[in-house]
Amino acid sequence: MELTKKQIVYIILGGLFITNAIVAELIGGKLIEIGPFILSVGILPWPIVFVATDLINEHFGKAGVKKLTFLTTGLIIYSFIVLFFAMIIPASGVSAVTNDAFNQVFGQSMWIIVASVIAFVISQLLDVRLFHFFNRLTQGKHIWLRSTGSTVISQLFDSFIVSGIAFWMTGKVSTLDYINMAGTGYSFKLVLAIALTPLIYLGHHLIKKYLKEDIK
Repeated sequence: MELTKKQIVYIILGGLFITNAIVAELIGGKLIEIGPFILSVGILPWPIVFVATDLINEHFGKAGVKKLTFLTTGLIIYSFIVLFFAMIIPASGVSAVTNDAFNQVFGQSMWIIVASVIAFVISQLLDVRLFHFFNRLTQGKHIWLRSTGSTVISQLFDSFIVSGIAFWMTGKVSTLDYINMAGTGYSFKLVLAIALTPLIYLGHHLIKKYLKEDIK
């Protein structure tokens, strides 16, 4: 059966959404320093998730975002299970990656995944509600307000939940470093949300133009 253009758009946006969310989980155990600030390198793929979320919200509504949120959550849990078995299976003597090296990298990712599953579901469901709240408030105008406004609030919860469970509760960082890392991560996401606004307008325009052909 041939896919409609709307289905193709949903698959592309969904693919970007899912891929970047899972990659963020796998690389999230590495901490980096930007000046005096500490960040998880897992923050790098999130700009794509922001854009994909807002475009899915805009063109496919609450149902579209919720379906992808629960699908992605299931795939993140699946990744958790695969990593668990990968860590308990002994490495071969000829393996360039030792058990210790593998477990050091992906063992931390296990906690990142637990934290992110919780934070991801909470922040995404909050984001979709806020997005449509701002949409009703502005009567469908001002994409920047519903896009940035929903991200600003939902990512506040996401940043502190992820850092709290993955790094603070596991004793990886002190309370001060936790607040520093979560606050910095949130500030970084906030700047990104604002900076990506033109990209959201561009994506919205291109999708609208592409889907309009499907009506003819």
